[in-house]
Amino acid sequence: MNEIWTHIPIMAPQIADLILLNPRGVYIDATLGLGGHTKFFLSRLGADARILGFDKDEEALQMAVERVNDPRLIAFHASYTQAPLELKKLGLEGADGVLFDLGLSSYQLDNPARGFSMLRDGPLDMRFDRQNPLSAAVIVNTWPMAELERILKEYGEERSFTKIALAIMQARRQAPIETTGQLAKIVEKIYGGKRGKTHPATQTFQALRIACNQELENVEKALSLLEDIVKPGGRAAVLTFHSLEDRLVKNYFKKLVKDGNWLLIHKHALSAPFEEVRQNRRARSAKLRVIERIKI
Repeated sequence: MNEIWTHIPIMAPQIADLILLNPRGVYIDATLGLGGHTKFFLSRLGADARILGFDKDEEALQMAVERVNDPRLIAFHASYTQAPLELKKLGLEGADGVLFDLGLSSYQLDNPARGFSMLRDGPLDMRFDRQNPLSAAVIVNTWPMAELERILKEYGEERSFTKIALAIMQARRQAPIETTGQLAKIVEKIYGGKRGKTHPATQTFQALRIACNQELENVEKALSLLEDIVKPGGRAAVLTFHSLEDRLVKNYFKKLVKDGNWLLIHKHALSAPFEEVRQNRRARSAKLRVIERIKI
């Protein structure tokens, strides 16, 4: 089963260069996914280093543990909001570095059963955590038009938000919208079919995914944890894949620097190298920001 999913960790060498300053240190992979970044980091770290990996997706977590196959990884089926507690339980004052990779794993994107892709028909799900009662199908079939418009405009930055919301309302009156294919076709009609490389439903799917997983709220939660999990001299790296998340990170990092005790490693976000983007299209929208907690 595991061999079906190819997984290329985005910007792994650059992130390793920027945050793995102590080869014997303790690090946190706050969004473990399939373990690609952790596996790469462990290849750079010493025998007594440790990585604490967190993920709410139980299936992905199991695959990550098998793929990494290294006793230096301590994996938690939990949100990264549990990181301060787990550090405390282990008697650690903080981590030498933390990575928040806010993108979807290839397992989630490529598995039609998870309902993230408009290119492969599957149930309209989109939940990172299967225990979450709010799926994309619930939103599409039960939320009022005003709320559909709001998320399409705010989270999808979709210019045709009213037309799409209205088309969803009209379609669901006939029958429930249950699959990714059904929803993709509804949006395609608004735009007169597929044009160019980007599917016309891309922004609609982004909006639904953000809404049902409370992604922007979780970014804010992640950023608010930095002072509780990064020890002085340690660094935090955040990898984002759309402008809404990157803007939150940029503004929060500015606030930390202004308040003192933190230092931006680069003034502007870093992008994936051309060669990486050529080999892995998913790297094209990646933005990396890194900040260091100054030793007092």
